[in-house]
Amino acid sequence: MTYPWYAVRVKPNFEKTAALSLRGKGITEFLPLYRTLRRWSDRDKMTELPLFPGYLFAQFNPEIRTPVLSSPGVLGILGTGRSAIPVDAAEIDAIRNVAREGLPCEPWPFLREGQRVRVTAGGLSGVEGILLSLRNANHLVLQVSLLQRSVLVHIDRHHITPVF
Repeated sequence: MTYPWYAVRVKPNFEKTAALSLRGKGITEFLPLYRTLRRWSDRDKMTELPLFPGYLFAQFNPEIRTPVLSSPGVLGILGTGRSAIPVDAAEIDAIRNVAREGLPCEPWPFLREGQRVRVTAGGLSGVEGILLSLRNANHLVLQVSLLQRSVLVHIDRHHITPVF
């Protein structure tokens, strides 16, 4: 029987340790990694880091959680109360396909249409607005409240970050 995937929360920098422990217990785990260049004072080094820091994914019977919870570095399983909530299989498949193909990827803030964002680069750096679209192009709506008017700006998605 194939069980659903669950998100497992782990201690910072324990993702690889927890993944190895789960694998050693016969639990199917998935720790998506990305490659990045890290700079130290004396050198640059290509390294692999977790795509979702503090999390990994595992397939297991939710009725038998003790082997997962007793693994080194594991803090818990995402869910409500004592019920683990499975991750959408299509989302896991998409991330696994990216990893399998070796496509370049990196962590990115979770953005939603209608969310307030700040421009981080270019001539509009520091300007805040509302993200209108996430499809083919990002559209930022800038408002002038006093005039009750707005301006639609096309902007590169790499130049915006969420406002918290």
